[in-house]
Amino acid sequence: MAYKTFSMEIGGRTLSVDIGRVGAQAGGCAFMHYGETTVLCTATASKAPRDGIDFFPLSVDFEEKFYSVGKMPGGFNKREGKPSENAILTSRVIDRPMRPLFPKDYRNDVTLNALVMSVDPECRPEIVGMLGCSLATTISDIPFAGPCAMTQMGLKDGQFIINPSQKDWDTGDLRLTVASVGEKVIMIEAGANEISDDKMLEAIYLCHDENLKIIEFFKKIQSEVGKEKHSYVSQAIPEEMFEEIKKIVPPEEMEKATFNDDKQSRDAAVALVQERVQEAFQDNEEWAPLVPEAVYQYQKKTVRKMILKDHKRPDGRALDQIRPLAAEVDIIPRVHGSAMFTRGQTQICDVITLAPLSDKQRVDGLDPNITEKRYIHQYNFPSYSVGETKVSRGPGRREIGHGALAERALLPVLPSPEEFPYAIRAVSETFESNGSTSQASICASCMALMAAGVPLKKQVAGISCGLVTGDSDDDYVVLTDIQGLEDFFGDMDFKVAGTHDGITAIQMDIKIHGLTRPIVEQAIRQCHEAREFIMNEVMTPAIAEPRPEVGKYAPKIILTKIDPEKIGDVVGQRGKTINEIINRCGVQIDIEDDGSVSICGEDKEAMDKAMGYIETIVTDFKEGEMYEGNVVSIKEFGAFIEFAPGKEGMVHISKIAKNRIAHVEDVLTLGDHVRVRCMGKDKMGRLSFSIKDAR
Repeated sequence: MAYKTFSMEIGGRTLSVDIGRVGAQAGGCAFMHYGETTVLCTATASKAPRDGIDFFPLSVDFEEKFYSVGKMPGGFNKREGKPSENAILTSRVIDRPMRPLFPKDYRNDVTLNALVMSVDPECRPEIVGMLGCSLATTISDIPFAGPCAMTQMGLKDGQFIINPSQKDWDTGDLRLTVASVGEKVIMIEAGANEISDDKMLEAIYLCHDENLKIIEFFKKIQSEVGKEKHSYVSQAIPEEMFEEIKKIVPPEEMEKATFNDDKQSRDAAVALVQERVQEAFQDNEEWAPLVPEAVYQYQKKTVRKMILKDHKRPDGRALDQIRPLAAEVDIIPRVHGSAMFTRGQTQICDVITLAPLSDKQRVDGLDPNITEKRYIHQYNFPSYSVGETKVSRGPGRREIGHGALAERALLPVLPSPEEFPYAIRAVSETFESNGSTSQASICASCMALMAAGVPLKKQVAGISCGLVTGDSDDDYVVLTDIQGLEDFFGDMDFKVAGTHDGITAIQMDIKIHGLTRPIVEQAIRQCHEAREFIMNEVMTPAIAEPRPEVGKYAPKIILTKIDPEKIGDVVGQRGKTINEIINRCGVQIDIEDDGSVSICGEDKEAMDKAMGYIETIVTDFKEGEMYEGNVVSIKEFGAFIEFAPGKEGMVHISKIAKNRIAHVEDVLTLGDHVRVRCMGKDKMGRLSFSIKDAR
């Protein structure tokens, strides 16, 4: 079959798509080209659901191939291994806007794959993969209420940039991704250097306007090459089953079971409801397996009705009210910094570790501008935090995503390496979870960093807003600080983090087909008011500003700068000199190519001693100046004095004492600490020193 190519201009560059050229056996395939960036995107669905599946099994893989940037993979096998953090985060950004557009009762396995084959630094592969997955699904036979489109926005020198280059994305003041479907926004992801609410809204809707053009482009492609959508067996709960359940458990009983501010008590009450329904349907072979999902849907309808119609929340709060808050620092002894933030039944403990800059994390990916990370934020979500039992298998995509969100929120307020020469690791441990632990992690991490003596420029707090919608665009309720139940049964999780002066991070997920602008504006406004309250009323009383010094258990670091041409003298042959300094002083020394030297240790006296050695090594001895050193070798003609490891000078026997001596040993012994004066250079051009002229 002859293939077709379609193209349009986006951000001053040509996006072209080949359909039918490759991947003919996939459900849908789009061979995407943007500049010289090439990404192969496919969408494939199984013929039927797997047995026992009670959810929509969508998997998204963004595959980074090192050949796309002309690099060999690291490691012994020289083969790509597990996905990078960037690949995982990109997969999540593709998943979040597309998942709501599949039928709610669809249970067939769907796999979306974006294979990065070539990378043009001017055209980021992430946006190409996002667009390609949407288009591949749109033209496939998979049921899908798309197309959706995505645009990225940067901000450099006050100017917005549509789909910025990799360099502008990494160094600009805004890193925004917006997805749209129809006339509405369906996903927002942002990192920003304190962008005002109004500026952020402007950027969001500039992206949205661009998305509308792309959607029309995709619809044109679909009309020409799109496949007919396949039929599927609906997994929806029969309406007559709901009617029978209401007879067993009237709506007022379900409301009583559901509306409780204690998560465990509520779960126990709903479990009793499920037992009653299960018992009633135990002889009904068709309905008995559907009971758990049916009770879940019944509970969901109950919660949504009460919130939307009666403005009643499960825990009795007002729509814009935050749950009870608490904050404290220094709860873990001996670590470099710690803090705990509690919001209702959500509780996060954050622990900070400080280390020399040499402990920065190496990053092996496709972005040539990012090869290492100095600030690392990690998030853990153990099963006990929600009262469940599950073996820990390491961080999943959700944990990695939450850690990256908190990291993004705090990066703009961190001091530079010149101001604070440390590598920093923040670990957020979830002690208890009932909604929006990622935003609690931001609050806890901010306080822990300040407690550790990291000189943050400003406080950062995060909060999440939820949404329940009715039958029309103007029938909705926006909820501040959603708990788990409101997240599960609601339509939106809109997370915003920032300082008093602006937004530093956004992550918006929804379960419906897009948001109108009034909803987005109200959510941003309510999040702004909530984070102001959190910082003013809770975080500031716990710790108002960063501590002036790092804690006693944290490593101390002093900095100096040497002539880059002297680095070899400090390092010595095969590292002999620098290793000798390290062994003598018990410190860690790191030297950068520009001559920056950091000395890390716990003993200030030992650190100063190491600094003295380095300063002596790089010093050009001048005639007439005084120095101190130790006798390390005695010869018939004089003694050798070591001023620092690898730095020695000679005192001739005639320069040791005022009176004439027959043997050097008459005055000096090995190990003597002596003071000398530099006498300039001898006839052979070597530096000469004198003990007798230093007295």
